[in-house]
Amino acid sequence: MKCPSCENLNQDGANFCINCGREFFNRENYHHEKYSIFYWFADKADGIPRSHRSAEPKFRNIFSRVFRRHTDTEAERLFIVGTALTTPKIEEVVDTWPKPWLFSRVFLVAMIAYIGLFIGVNVFRNINFIPGLIIVGAFAVPFTTLIFFWEMNAPQNIAIYKIVYVVFIGGIIALLAALVFYDIFGRNNINPVTIGISEELAKVIAVIFFVRNTRYRYVLNGLLIGAAIGAGFAAFETAGYALRALLTGSFQALYSTILFRSIFAPGGHVAWAALTGAAVCIVQGEKNFRFNMLLSPKFLSIFSLVVAMHALWDSTIPGIFPFGQIFLMIFSWVLVILMIRFGLKEITEKKWGVRHIPLEPSPS
Repeated sequence: MKCPSCENLNQDGANFCINCGREFFNRENYHHEKYSIFYWFADKADGIPRSHRSAEPKFRNIFSRVFRRHTDTEAERLFIVGTALTTPKIEEVVDTWPKPWLFSRVFLVAMIAYIGLFIGVNVFRNINFIPGLIIVGAFAVPFTTLIFFWEMNAPQNIAIYKIVYVVFIGGIIALLAALVFYDIFGRNNINPVTIGISEELAKVIAVIFFVRNTRYRYVLNGLLIGAAIGAGFAAFETAGYALRALLTGSFQALYSTILFRSIFAPGGHVAWAALTGAAVCIVQGEKNFRFNMLLSPKFLSIFSLVVAMHALWDSTIPGIFPFGQIFLMIFSWVLVILMIRFGLKEITEKKWGVRHIPLEPSPS
C-alpha cells in the first residue's frame, strides 16, 4: 500500500503510514461529528474558533487508534524516535493532536505479567514471586501513563531509553530530595501542606536536573520529563507501601495497597509532576535555566495549584476518600489536556517562525 502523501510503501491493511504517520481512509472507521462537548470546552478554554483549529480536540479522536489492529512495524517506528537520526526538524513536526495507542498495549502486557505473578503467589504458594508481584504492580499503571505522555510528545525528540533513565534516576532524586525537605520542615511539622510542598518541590528539582539546558525546551518536553519523574516517584513509593503492607502479615493488605494506589496513580504524582515540568519549560523558554525563573508568576501559579491538589489529596477530611481523589484526578487531567493543547500551539508558532525567517541577502 503506497502512502498518497510521501509515497512510502506500507504493509497491506495498515491503518497509518510508518514514514509520515498519515492515517489511511477507512470507511468503516470514519465518523463525522460536527459538534462535541469537548469542542465547546476547548473553545471556552483557549478562545480559538473551531474553524481555525489544526486538530480536532475530541477525546474520541485522541484514543481512536487504541482499539485498532497495529503491526509490529508501527510499534518499531515509535520506539526508534528521539535519536539524532530520527528526531524530526521543527518544520517537520506534526502539530495536530497525536493519537496514542502503544500505552494500552504496555498496560495489557503489564497486567498479564501481574496475573502470572499473582498465580505464582496464591495458587502455587511460592514466595519467590512476591518481589516481582510488588515491582510489576507498582510500575504497571505509572509506566503505562508515562507511555501515553511519551506518545503525546509531538516533537518526538526524546528517546524511550532516555525516558527509562529519567524514571529511575529522576524518581530517586525526587525521593531523596523529598526526605531532605521533610528534615528541613521538621518531623513535628509534617502535615498535608508540608508534604505537598516537600514532594512537589523535590520533583521540580529533579525536572530542573534534566531540562536545565536548552535541549528539552518545549512545553511538551516538560510534560514528558515531569511525567517520567512522577512515574518513578509513584512506583517506588507504591512498592514501599506494598512492602509495609506485606510485613503486617496480610496479603489482602498488599493487594489492596497496589490496587488503590494503581487506580489513582494517573491523577496523582504523574499528572502533578507533568504539570510542574511543563511550567519549568514555560518559564525557561529558549534560555538556560536560572533559579530566579521559579519566581515567575506563571510557574508559581501552576506550582501552587499542584501543591494545593496534593494537600487536598492527603487531607484527613472525613468522607473525602475516594470522592475527593476522583474529583482531583479529573481536575488534574483537565489541566493536563489544556497543557498539551498549549504545547501543540507552541509547536505551531515555532513552525510558523521557522517558515517565515527572512533569508539573508547573499554577499555581492
